[in-house]
Amino acid sequence: MPDEHSEPGGTAARVSLATIAVEWGRIGCTGFGGPPTHIALLRKLCVERRGWMGAAEFEDGIAATNLLPGPASTQLAIFTAWRLRGLAGALVGGLCFIVPGLALILVLAALFLAGHPPLWVRGAAAGAGAAVAAVAVQAAAGLVPGSRQRAGQGRGARGRWFGYFVVGGAAAALTGPWLVLVLVAVGLLEVAIRTPRPGRTGRTGRGAGRAWPVPLAAAVPASGGLLALGWVALKVGALSYGGGFVIIPLMQSDAVDRYHWMTDGQFLNAVALGQITPGPVVQTVAVVGYAAAGVAGGLLAAAVAFAPSFLFVILGGSHFDRLRANPAVQAFLTGAGPAVIGAIAGSAIPLALALRHPWQFAVLAVAAAWLLAARRGVVTALLGAGALGVAAALAGLPVA
Repeated sequence: MPDEHSEPGGTAARVSLATIAVEWGRIGCTGFGGPPTHIALLRKLCVERRGWMGAAEFEDGIAATNLLPGPASTQLAIFTAWRLRGLAGALVGGLCFIVPGLALILVLAALFLAGHPPLWVRGAAAGAGAAVAAVAVQAAAGLVPGSRQRAGQGRGARGRWFGYFVVGGAAAALTGPWLVLVLVAVGLLEVAIRTPRPGRTGRTGRGAGRAWPVPLAAAVPASGGLLALGWVALKVGALSYGGGFVIIPLMQSDAVDRYHWMTDGQFLNAVALGQITPGPVVQTVAVVGYAAAGVAGGLLAAAVAFAPSFLFVILGGSHFDRLRANPAVQAFLTGAGPAVIGAIAGSAIPLALALRHPWQFAVLAVAAAWLLAARRGVVTALLGAGALGVAAALAGLPVA
């Protein structure tokens, strides 16, 4: 093996697997705050501190991974490691990025989902869960400027952007697991509008094939079990355009309403844990898996949810440049993007409706002011909401 060395802007730099394990593991342990934090830490490591990649190459990686369904920051971590050491680098870097947060969230799931958790734990869970709807709205608001710029300045483009946003929000609030079908349909509609000429329909037809797994939800046994858990995790990892909060309505309908693995309150706890632990927000699916089948269920759900990210990068990484240049792909994202943002915002509705106690709505209002008016961080909002929940529990307010 050649000695490790830095080549600014070059993808041929040979970096030892041990170095990748240490550096990507460090980000997995300290990456509190979700995708923006992960991207900043990866950029600081790969571009600024080590010079393994050029700035333009790193930005291209961000753009390429945002073309894919699933957790974009996880795919960026896998992609940057893949550029440095190929298949082995992708596997080592991706696993070291994911595993620290996964281990922590499973420990917290065991605590928060225990049959008789201590009073302070129940209070912290009820408080943090109350703030989740505000976190969803903040996440959507942060994505709006870039999406509107992509759509263009024409009156028709702006009107369609708003329409797609409304459709995505309504779908998140009303359709549950069928949200993915709505997002794909909106993206394909924009492809049809932007590429109307005869002879381009073949591309649109191929894009339509991406929606085929969605109707198969009806074929999954209604009684639940590991097959159902695997399907829920697959939807999260392979069919959720936008990642992050867009997975919430996908999981909530299945985990709470269809299979009854969790209560509404427990699901809110799962979302909060996915936000306050380091690593990708998609770790939430591990809490759902734990509720369904214990530690084995949590590990299975995580493995199934993250496997598509590895496959997308390992099998498609060399084609990312062509994918980004494809007009049909760009049109699809232009349409699906605002629908995803609307879905993230719309997920706040069922999350807020899941609250049970008046004091939780007061916590939600405080969290909304902290995040949207004061523009402060998600982790501090959730920790503060959890502290308010502990105070409410100790004061004798209901937390069940």
